[in-house]
Amino acid sequence: MSKKKSANRYFLQGNEAVVEGALTAGCTFFAGYPITPASEISEILSERLPQVGGTFIQMEDEIASMGAIIGASLAGAKSMTATSGPGFSLMQENLGFACIAEVPCVIVNVMRGGPSTGLPTNPAQGDVMQARWGTHGDHPIVVLATSTVQDSFELTIKAFNFAEKYRTPVVLLSDEVVAHTRETVELPPREEIHIIDRIAPSMPPEWYIPFEDNSRGVPPMAAFGDGYRYHVTGLVHDVRGFPTQRPDEIEAFMKRLFRKITQGFNEIQMTKDFMIDDAKVAVIAYGSVARSAKRAVLDARDRGVKAGLLQLVTLFPFPRMKVEEVLRQCRAVLVPELNMGQISREVSRVNQGKCQVRKLNRLDGGLITPEQIMYELLKI
Repeated sequence: MSKKKSANRYFLQGNEAVVEGALTAGCTFFAGYPITPASEISEILSERLPQVGGTFIQMEDEIASMGAIIGASLAGAKSMTATSGPGFSLMQENLGFACIAEVPCVIVNVMRGGPSTGLPTNPAQGDVMQARWGTHGDHPIVVLATSTVQDSFELTIKAFNFAEKYRTPVVLLSDEVVAHTRETVELPPREEIHIIDRIAPSMPPEWYIPFEDNSRGVPPMAAFGDGYRYHVTGLVHDVRGFPTQRPDEIEAFMKRLFRKITQGFNEIQMTKDFMIDDAKVAVIAYGSVARSAKRAVLDARDRGVKAGLLQLVTLFPFPRMKVEEVLRQCRAVLVPELNMGQISREVSRVNQGKCQVRKLNRLDGGLITPEQIMYELLKI
């Protein structure tokens, strides 16, 4: 009976862990433009990708960066870019193209203060709704939020797996605190990590229907250059990829885009519980603020308050069922955020009067501290 290999331990920065996760997931193409506080991802991949036979390109801007990773993915590569708020804004039109053309790719957004140039070296969580609704039109999207350096490694792999499995762009939100924090990280042996690759067509090229529906709602994806010729467009298209104005084809296409994500809710919608089982008041947090919230819950417990934490790992599709469980259980919840209250609106939307929802917001470029959260819990 063979012994299981032990994990390797490293002292990594959050951005470094993202790189390790991307390479482990099989990323072979990166296109990006340097921007604080995400630049380390580009810098390290510029050295590491060529060493494993991959390609790194520094583009002229973030618009081109998003276009390049779409093109690389269509050619069969697992592709990624990394940016921060201003660059993420520039990517939105091409992000919409990736949604409608069903092109798997990963976009890492290391959030900083905004709007515009904002606070380049300070953490924020102001891009949450932009990640969900930044590109126009109805579209499904998967948005994950990392809280620790270990998360940064694991969720980057998850992001690639979801992108490949569901043929969709996936946004991974980090922030300046998580990106530049150094922590001990355990990297399991690669053979123990579950990696998903897109499903390639099994039929000959002349039989291939590139956007044909199936039980999963995810058509097989042929790589350009492998002999499968098909049309790719940003227009609503029929099963062969050509623009259509037929109402029946339009409705079937749009419903399939949403269905393929809806059918995956069980694995896509991820949360973490901390001391939530008997909690009477709860914190619902994500990203770096969840770190402070965990300490605040422990301190509140020491003072006799039955507090708990629900950490949102997936922000969208919003994990409504888990949030509703906490809202039914608790008499009050606190939603601390480094913005004016973006996820708190989602919590209030699904609350339906079940319990009191309070906000705690910080906008000055500083992190919400455990003491600030605990003080609010004691007031509740």
